[in-house]
Amino acid sequence: MSLIDVEDVSFGYTASPVVADISFAVDPGEYVGIIGPNGSGKSTLLQLILGLHNPDEGSVRLFGHPAREFVERERVGYVAQDVTENTKQMPITVAEVVLMGRFPHTGFGRVGAKDRELTRRALRTVGIEHLADRRITKLSGGQRQRAYIARALAGEADLLVLDEPTVGVDAESVDAFFDLLSDLNDEGMTILLVEHDIGAVLEHTERVLCLNRELYFDGPPVEFAESDALDRAFGTNVRRDDGVTVA
Repeated sequence: MSLIDVEDVSFGYTASPVVADISFAVDPGEYVGIIGPNGSGKSTLLQLILGLHNPDEGSVRLFGHPAREFVERERVGYVAQDVTENTKQMPITVAEVVLMGRFPHTGFGRVGAKDRELTRRALRTVGIEHLADRRITKLSGGQRQRAYIARALAGEADLLVLDEPTVGVDAESVDAFFDLLSDLNDEGMTILLVEHDIGAVLEHTERVLCLNRELYFDGPPVEFAESDALDRAFGTNVRRDDGVTVA
């Protein structure tokens, strides 16, 4: 069963569609990158997948269920851009942020030894166990994003959805961040990534979706680099030294 199934989906906030006639599926264990110019509908597509909007046409299913009706939200870990001031001012520790991932399992019940062990394990997996007692406000952008991934791991998510998670993260931390995602995928985590860095998507993901309202390409990065899909989606013919088109 596909974890995500998008079939003939169109959606718009006004009469003009933001995404039009989009179809694709994501199977367990895949690492899929979505690229496209600003305003191409990437974030809107994620919101449809997460069940935040109903499509005007077509259907979106999560784990075999209509996305809007899907209730096992702990199975989906969502990491957004690290740009909000409210996030940066939260007066809680890294461990407390990660422990939030256990709340769908504990409800209003008491946090137990298993919850704390899964929190420690998640922190260890993303490489920030030594920062457990530090305030989340004292972390760098890359460290904060690792904490939010750890929160998803602590919640035992099956699917990790990331919306441009490297915005505001320094270049050195970005490389380590993508290495972490690759390691998680190697261990079986299904990843759907919206990313502005086209080179990073081509280097790290196994499958590329190129979007600008409609879907211009769906396939392996090597085939994408050899196609004209990015030229058509971005409306540019500027290319890097390695031949890959960029905006």
